[in-house]
Amino acid sequence: MESSFLGQILDILKRYWPSLALGIQNTLIISLSGTLIGLCIGLIVGGIRAIRLDYTASPAAVFGKKVLDRLGKIYIDVFRGTPMMVQAVFLYYALLNVVHWNKLTAAIFVISVNTGAYMAEIIRSGIQAVDIGQTEASRSLGMSNIQTMMNVVLPQAVRNAFPAIGNEFIVNIKDSSVLMIISIADLMFQAKSIAGSTFQFTATYGITAAIYFILTSIASLILNSIERKMNASSTSFPQSDTDPSNMVLATENAGEEHYE
Repeated sequence: MESSFLGQILDILKRYWPSLALGIQNTLIISLSGTLIGLCIGLIVGGIRAIRLDYTASPAAVFGKKVLDRLGKIYIDVFRGTPMMVQAVFLYYALLNVVHWNKLTAAIFVISVNTGAYMAEIIRSGIQAVDIGQTEASRSLGMSNIQTMMNVVLPQAVRNAFPAIGNEFIVNIKDSSVLMIISIADLMFQAKSIAGSTFQFTATYGITAAIYFILTSIASLILNSIERKMNASSTSFPQSDTDPSNMVLATENAGEEHYE
């Protein structure tokens, strides 16, 4: 029985490896592109939601902030509160006659906007984890809210949130399997086609599970390596005197010495 099962696996790998390789390629393209684009969306939405206006803000700016906050919350609630499979079917067919996109583009779009909703909350949490004193010190140096966010807060927020950002990439590798609902030729779609042709469902999906495990394990190793390098670079190398965050820390230290 075991030799028969092993023989089925070897036979499937020998006969259908090109199809599986294409599925792996499309899965990685979709998950990586979706994660990067989703991160960009999350930086914008999360940054807008986390930014705080001070008393010098005009009424128009305050009104605009409230509108953007409301739109951002609706976006996050909708895409976090509905299954990605439903989103894929709805968006693909709803926009098909408008943008005339192919299935790969549609799959990347769906996973990007879905990931963006989660990234927005990850970035917002990362921003809120940054010491408020650095923001206040930046403002005391004459920086605007945008300059403070871009030069001081966001770099630290992304570094703090990197483990969660990396986890989203790993999740996307697995969750991209639901996009076979729009017939994108990812790994899961290819596995379904192979299983339907050979009727060897256990062997086929066993191979598929092993491939997903290998992909996520390699991704975890790479992300952990990047995280270690980021942490090492942030602790081992001093910042330059012209670095805004260094200026902020210097201002805070000067303030502490002044009040001693």
